[in-house]
Amino acid sequence: MAQAPAPAPAPPGIRPGSLEDFRVNVGDRVIFDYDRAELDDADRTVLQKQAAWLQRYPAVTLIVEGHCDERGTREYNLALGARRAQAVKDYLASLGVSASRVDRSEEHTSELQ
Repeated sequence: MAQAPAPAPAPPGIRPGSLEDFRVNVGDRVIFDYDRAELDDADRTVLQKQAAWLQRYPAVTLIVEGHCDERGTREYNLALGARRAQAVKDYLASLGVSASRVDRSEEHTSELQ
């Protein structure tokens, strides 16, 4: 069985497995289309990279947040944000990331813990 290649070394000053490593080398955001909560191909590509990174760092947990612009009512935007966050969480789970490592939030900024 072929072994996966080792990940590229992190740029100087970036600690592997850190939030900065995640942001710089993987990408910490997916951008949904207006008024949508479905993942497109670009979103899935980012999430596949995130899932691979999370497999390398199994102690990391994360908070997934769904954000919206100011159009629409507060209630509508909270519900849309919740659907967006759930879509991300579900896709990461489909890629083998344990749901227990992913918390969902609609009102905070994305961050690793």
